[in-house]
Amino acid sequence: MSTVKRFIAGVTCPRCAAMDRIRAWEQNGIRYRECVSCDFFEQLPIEDESAPELETRVNQVRDEQKQQDVQPVRILDPGHSDK
Repeated sequence: MSTVKRFIAGVTCPRCAAMDRIRAWEQNGIRYRECVSCDFFEQLPIEDESAPELETRVNQVRDEQKQQDVQPVRILDPGHSDK
């Protein structure tokens, strides 16, 4: 029986930085990940929950999101004049 290897959408390869090129599979209690663009290969025990999550478009925090200033909004009533 062959093992099904699935691509992980949005994952960036930690070695070559190519996006959507990592595929993953599990076999004999071990999780495998590899990049089809370079020679990156990783194996992790499935029980290891402390392994760092690969960075994706979804879980990345962009610099411009960190630097946005929060400013209060003042809602004006166009029918009411303060004169």
